[in-house]
Amino acid sequence: MSKFWSKRIQELDPYTPGEQPQDQQYVKLNTNENPYPPSARAIAAMRAAADENMRLYPDPDCHSLKRAIGDYYSIPAEQVFVGNSSDEVLAHTFVALLKHEKPLLYPDISYSFYPCYCKLFGIRAKQIPLAEDFTIQPKDYAQENGGIIFPNPNAPSGIALSLDAIEEILASNPDSAVVVDEAYIDFGGDSAVPLISEYPNLLITQTFSKSRSLAGLRVGFALGQKELIEGLERVKNSFNAYPLDRAALEGSIAAIQDKDYFRETCQKIIKSRNETAEALKKLGFSVLPSKANFIFARPPKGNAEEIYQDLKKAGVLVRYFKAPRIDEYLRITIGTNQEMATLLEKLEAII
Repeated sequence: MSKFWSKRIQELDPYTPGEQPQDQQYVKLNTNENPYPPSARAIAAMRAAADENMRLYPDPDCHSLKRAIGDYYSIPAEQVFVGNSSDEVLAHTFVALLKHEKPLLYPDISYSFYPCYCKLFGIRAKQIPLAEDFTIQPKDYAQENGGIIFPNPNAPSGIALSLDAIEEILASNPDSAVVVDEAYIDFGGDSAVPLISEYPNLLITQTFSKSRSLAGLRVGFALGQKELIEGLERVKNSFNAYPLDRAALEGSIAAIQDKDYFRETCQKIIKSRNETAEALKKLGFSVLPSKANFIFARPPKGNAEEIYQDLKKAGVLVRYFKAPRIDEYLRITIGTNQEMATLLEKLEAII
C-alpha cells in the first residue's frame, strides 16, 4: 500500500477477471469469450481503417456507429451512447444516473463489477437477495432506492427475466433509473429494447464482446430515451472525449451490419449450450436454465473448487467463485463442439 494513495483507493477491492495463465495451452472456458471468430466483414473494415488517417483523431461523437446501432434496433441515433467497452459505459452510468442519496439496488449474486463501481464512486448500495432458485423477484425492488441495476440474463447464473418482470420493476420505480445490463441477451433472452419508448427511466447496456466476437476491440453501448443518453454524454465528455478509435468504429459498424453471421454464431452457441447442459445432467450435475453463452452448474457432490482444480490440471479452465451461496457451482463458458467434448471427457474421468 503506497503512502501516496488516496483514502478512496486504499479502500477499493478491485474486480478480478478470469485468469489468463501463460504456462501452457488450455481449453479456455472461463471468460465467456465467443469461440468463433469475428465477422469477416468486421476484420476487413478494421484493416481498411488502418491507413494514413490514423494520424487524425476519430469522430468524438461516433455518429456513424450510433446510426448503425440505431438502425439495427429501429431507434433514433440520439438514443444511442457508445463507449470503450460496456464496462466503461457502465462506469459512466453509475456516475450519471445511479449516484444519489438513496441506495442503489442490485442482486446479491450478480456482476461483481457493480460493488467495485459503488466503492470507486462512493455510491451507497443495497444488495437484494435472489430467491432460492437464483431468480430475481421484481416485488423485492419495490422499495426506496436511488436507482436499480441488474444483468439480464443474470451473471453468473445465466437465468433471464421475462419482459413482463422487467416492466413490473420499471413501473414500480418511475422516479429511479433502471439499468438492464444485457451483455448476454443475444443468446436466447428477450431484450428490453421494445420498452424504451414507454419508460423514460429505462437504460439498456450492451456489448460487442460476446455475441459479436469482439472482446479484443472493447466496444460497448447504451440505449435509452434522450435525457438518459445526454447524462452519459456529459460524463463521457468530462472524462474522455475520444473513447473509440477509427478501427473500432469501422469494425463495430461492419459487425452489427453482418446480421447473417451474427445469427449463425449465436445459434451455434445456443445449440452447444443446450447439448452440454443435457450431458452435464447425465453426469449428475444440477444445471441452472441458461440464456447466456455459459452454464452455471453444481457437481453431484458440490465439490466445485476441487473439480475446478482438477480440470485446470487437465488443461481445461472454468470459472469458480469462492463466494456465499455459489461456492458449490462452476461457471462454464460455451466453446466449440470440440472444446465442449474435451470438457465432458475430462469431467467424466474426474467424477
